[in-house]
Amino acid sequence: MKKSLYIVQLLKNKFEGSSARFKNSVLQPLPYWIASLITGLIAVLYAKLFALGEGLTFYLFHLHAWLLFIVTPVCFVASWWVVKRYADYARGSGIPQVMSAIEFATPKHNFLVDKLLSIRVMIIKIISSLLMIVGGGAIGREGPTIQIAACVFRKVNQLTPKFFPKLSRRNMIMTGAAAGLAAAFNTPLGGIVFAVEELTKTHINNFKIAIFSAVIIAGLTAQAILGPYLYLGFPDVRNLSTFIFVGVIIVAAIAGLMGATMSKLILALLKWKSTFRSKSTEIIYILCCAFVICIIAFFFNEGILGSGKAEMSAVLFTPDKYSGWQLPIYRIVGPVLSFTTGSAGGIFAPSLSAGAGIGSLVAHLMNETPTNSNLLILAGMVAFLTGVTRSPFTSAILVLEMTDRHNVIFHLMVAGMIASLISSLVDKRSLYDHLKHQYMHGLLQEEKENELKSN
Repeated sequence: MKKSLYIVQLLKNKFEGSSARFKNSVLQPLPYWIASLITGLIAVLYAKLFALGEGLTFYLFHLHAWLLFIVTPVCFVASWWVVKRYADYARGSGIPQVMSAIEFATPKHNFLVDKLLSIRVMIIKIISSLLMIVGGGAIGREGPTIQIAACVFRKVNQLTPKFFPKLSRRNMIMTGAAAGLAAAFNTPLGGIVFAVEELTKTHINNFKIAIFSAVIIAGLTAQAILGPYLYLGFPDVRNLSTFIFVGVIIVAAIAGLMGATMSKLILALLKWKSTFRSKSTEIIYILCCAFVICIIAFFFNEGILGSGKAEMSAVLFTPDKYSGWQLPIYRIVGPVLSFTTGSAGGIFAPSLSAGAGIGSLVAHLMNETPTNSNLLILAGMVAFLTGVTRSPFTSAILVLEMTDRHNVIFHLMVAGMIASLISSLVDKRSLYDHLKHQYMHGLLQEEKENELKSN
């Protein structure tokens, strides 16, 4: 009898162990897979709508340029209003909101995450950014896609049945952010490095170099087997000069400095805007931003409009590598004016285009060959983005994956590291880090005020 009971207990333990293993191996990753699939579908749809919106802007501009003076102010105000009215935390890039949500993903403050990541925020993010791009705003869709993806992963996490293995809220949000960037730029390795370098940097400082090395080596090996993931194309960077590193250093220093300066300007304007006491004052500011963009586009250069991807492609894939000394200025002014309106819109693509303009200008001044010019343009893209984000590895890997130019990986890494050093002289913290702390402070302040009212 005892032997029979022992066998029954043994079989029961074995069944329970198999059940636990089944849950961990099959059920645990399932929510991630479902969220990734949904994210991919939404990202593709959003990218197509964004491209149509940007195309509509230039169609109207080339049809009748004066239409910009009507369309841009209306779209800018409508984009700001929909955020202000329905989801205040859908404004801006979306990356600082995700960073804040990761910090708040604890039992004590988990309810605050819903204000940063929800289906409502996702929908308003899409609507607001599409209105901005139709109006000619100098914004990108990459930051918004990251917040959109984090919203999807957050919702899937909330809807996961109770009998599933418990999932970490923080890990779910970080994975969503990485998937969002990968889907936005079609750069899977860039998404992984972004999550490691930007989103989890406070947790892995002691061993991040080892992780970077492992991710880069494994990622490049996989990419070599599976093929390239291209956002821009195949710029020619063959037969480079031995002394081109001198040009890379110059471009990296200038672009990193300008990226950090643009970030400081954005923060200064946002701080000034926070002193506005009425919505009418804010609307006047938004209209002024819209009209400045219209005036520059109408009388000087349409390059201030849109994400800047067309300008990047032009300098990389046409014989004329010189885009003009004004273009880097326009590609800085445009994002500053667009970003500070309070509407939704990212700054990744505009930063890359500003860096491309700086690289193009330096290559022209140095009278470089077309292939050397292409490298300096890529270095400028990495450096300017690093100046904004303080994420040199992410910036270098993104540009590497966009162009599939593995032979210049060391040049791009050098550009990122130099830009990171130079930009730290302007400000020790990145634009996203500043905005993250502002969002967190604002949410905690709201929480205190609500507690006082309830008491």
